[in-house]
Amino acid sequence: MFKCHSSSTLTELDMSLKAALVVDPVMVSTSGDVLAGPSIITGFREELFPIADIVTPNLKEASALLDGLKIKTVSDMRSAAKLLHDMGPRNVLVKGGDLPDSLDAVDIFFNGEDIYELRSSRIDTRNTHGTGCTLASCIAAELAKGSSMLESVKVAKCYVETALDYSKEIFIGNGPQGPFDHLMRLKNNIHKSAGQVRFNPSDLFLYAVTDSGMNRKWGHSISDAVKAAVEGGATIVQLREKDIETRDFLEAAKLCLQICRSHGVPLLINDRIDVALACDADGVHIGQSDMPTHVARALLGPEKIIGVSCKTPEHAEQAWIAGADYIGCGGVYPTNTKANNLTIGLEGLKTVCLASKLPVVAIGGINTSNAQSVMQIGVPNLKGVAVVSALFDRECVLTETKKLRTLLMEATQVMK
Repeated sequence: MFKCHSSSTLTELDMSLKAALVVDPVMVSTSGDVLAGPSIITGFREELFPIADIVTPNLKEASALLDGLKIKTVSDMRSAAKLLHDMGPRNVLVKGGDLPDSLDAVDIFFNGEDIYELRSSRIDTRNTHGTGCTLASCIAAELAKGSSMLESVKVAKCYVETALDYSKEIFIGNGPQGPFDHLMRLKNNIHKSAGQVRFNPSDLFLYAVTDSGMNRKWGHSISDAVKAAVEGGATIVQLREKDIETRDFLEAAKLCLQICRSHGVPLLINDRIDVALACDADGVHIGQSDMPTHVARALLGPEKIIGVSCKTPEHAEQAWIAGADYIGCGGVYPTNTKANNLTIGLEGLKTVCLASKLPVVAIGGINTSNAQSVMQIGVPNLKGVAVVSALFDRECVLTETKKLRTLLMEATQVMK
């Protein structure tokens, strides 16, 4: 926390800064205690804010900085963010953890042009002392690693939320408000999933999506089909089993996870967050009508992979803000795998790719006859194709996977 001593001190600070300046105006604590008087408020407004890259006030601090402006709704938070931005900082994050009558924890981020509502689940815990300082420190750490401002804010928000949730039932301290559990990461490492596969965008190259109906048609078990796909060169697997009992799905997922982990291939579960948690899968893939992405992220934590189905640039933007790792875009071509699936074509795919800040995998009607055309549309964040029937509606999954992988490799060589 910088102290506001004099203009000369802050001028020297401004000239010496080579990295981003994150200002957390510690003025009013979450518990309501006033920590700074009028002279400090003046120092923030006139001297620190003009050189700040981002300021991160809570609701009470934002109100104090704006001469007692009442902030009781998300609309009020938006207005406050804009007014604070007028004081000079390049970015403003108004933290809404204390927003009355809100079921979500809502923060407002404003960069001078665009305004973002960053929502996450509200965690019921007393261990909240120090969350604001931790959030600001995490933003600074992410910026130091080279992340963009909005991405740094999202990562920091996710970290704080995960730590709050992880330690919500731990009794820390003797006062009415417990301290934020900064040892969450250390303790979490003790329980961390053995063999957890970290996401790499290149994992999307050959994305195999299972189908129980096709497996039954050819007499394949789910685990046998997955084993064949992985051995044939699939780089990521999604279990999409819509007509199977939960108990059977869970048991199959556990078997498939062992197979995938032994090959270093991520295993995702379609839609079913409960199954993903129960079998400790590497992540999930969700659609626009499934559980909201920010809720899935809150449940799964920061380490798990989350993919989101997107058909429009707006969907892609929302997925990025909510904390997704990649998007699946399609249907590129007509398909019988999913009923009433709107076809967007290669141009629609390219439009979404160009708008997306996340890596993209194409899906929908892709097979050996058209996969190369998809990979050659000329956008760098298109990382692969996702296929269902081209692999699993075949007698020999292994052969078809090898064939498709060869075609994709040829397509990428041509692009180079």
